[in-house]
Amino acid sequence: MSETRRKLTTIFCADVQDYTRLMGADEEGTLASLKRCREAMGRLIESHGGRVINTWGDGLIADFPSVVEAVRAAVDTQNELAGFNARRPADGRMLFRIGINLGDVIVEGDDIYGDGVNIAARLQTSAAAGGIVISSTVYDQVRNKVAVGFEFLGPLMVKNVDEGVPSYAVKIGDARDETPSAERSGSARPQPAPVMAAAKAETTPAPGGRRLYGVLGIVAAVLIGINLMSWQGVFWARFPVLALAVIAALAWNRDQILFNRKITLLAILALGLAGINLFTWTGQFWAVWPILGIAAVMGVRWSMRR
Repeated sequence: MSETRRKLTTIFCADVQDYTRLMGADEEGTLASLKRCREAMGRLIESHGGRVINTWGDGLIADFPSVVEAVRAAVDTQNELAGFNARRPADGRMLFRIGINLGDVIVEGDDIYGDGVNIAARLQTSAAAGGIVISSTVYDQVRNKVAVGFEFLGPLMVKNVDEGVPSYAVKIGDARDETPSAERSGSARPQPAPVMAAAKAETTPAPGGRRLYGVLGIVAAVLIGINLMSWQGVFWARFPVLALAVIAALAWNRDQILFNRKITLLAILALGLAGINLFTWTGQFWAVWPILGIAAVMGVRWSMRR
């Protein structure tokens, strides 16, 4: 018999909205789409250090040693599946709901059990199609570490749990169907409006980021102005301006969720080397070799990610 033990872990639970309807309309096509979505989700879960524990019907459960990586995996999953669904008709889209909880669970073999798992499953059912809902224990760990917004949904009632579990919607993607429909304790309250559109969430910089870009732009303009007003035939400001541009790009990459951060970091490095080569031009494009090496690394990382 498998040994039983306990551990603290982050539970990731997902299933498909309207799976029965999709199967009734097109069994073979729905199964093919489910397989493709699960493969993508499995790759992203593993890339963030997680482990797929089980799949059943249209559901999936995984666990992560890191709370932050669990939420990042969920965000990456919903972004990738949004791209997949964008090419499909509205009534044939496969939209997953994801719930994430940090809790103590019972481990038996490769499976996990307990209230921590039940809470994650209940959070999942309260999420909007294509959305993510997390418990307060997860929120406390990730609120300043993941570049997304959060909306408090109130206490969520869970079977065998005396008190309601405070929950938060992660503000990414389109609220493609309804808003969360969890049963709340206390008096009735309006449900939250649909979360922000994916494109806005992925491309709009945070206020702190905008301030940083503004400061860097002003510093660059001042350096260029000083260089021009004290012109002696040398454009010395090009190097500090290039350094400021790289800093701005790194700051943007730290907060963006549209692209893989490690691949984007390599692209920024390649552009920086190209800029140095051009600013020190002596008739030889020496940067072609390190850029070629970086491109090869980017290609390998991308192929492994996909």
